[in-house]
Amino acid sequence: MNDALALVISILKTTPRRWIQIAEAIPYVLFRRSPTPGEWSAYECLQHIVDTERMVFPKRVGYLLRGEDFPAFNPGDDGTKPGIDRSPAELAKEFERLRADSIDLLLKVRTSDLEKKARHQELGMVSLREMINEWAGHDLMHTVQAERALLQPFIEECGPWKVYFSDHIVGKR
Repeated sequence: MNDALALVISILKTTPRRWIQIAEAIPYVLFRRSPTPGEWSAYECLQHIVDTERMVFPKRVGYLLRGEDFPAFNPGDDGTKPGIDRSPAELAKEFERLRADSIDLLLKVRTSDLEKKARHQELGMVSLREMINEWAGHDLMHTVQAERALLQPFIEECGPWKVYFSDHIVGKR
């Protein structure tokens, strides 16, 4: 990618609007529905994205710019614990606020900064370029994961059309 920073920012800017639209339109019961035991609901995907926006990605930018080693993030240990229940719309609005700050931070990054490296606790040496690409991929992956969770009850109820959704059934082996 010639302008990795601009491409990443273009993805990161779209994600809050997508989540706000989903969170405000989808009924709570569907938003909280787990597609299968052990899989995240759309709500859990959004909570995770909020957690990483608050605790992970912007901090990693700082670590990498300073060349400082940084810790891994384990959602089960480091993320928001179950029981803290806010509305999906509240979470999406918080995400929008946090993401605006992150975009401001990324707009200060220079192209030459993208080659700066630091040691990730589990992965070893990584560059800022690699980490921002992971950030954009992380956004897209968990948004798709949430949409797949939302899709499951419709697949279950579509009768003979279910065959057309075989690639999208969560938990299918």
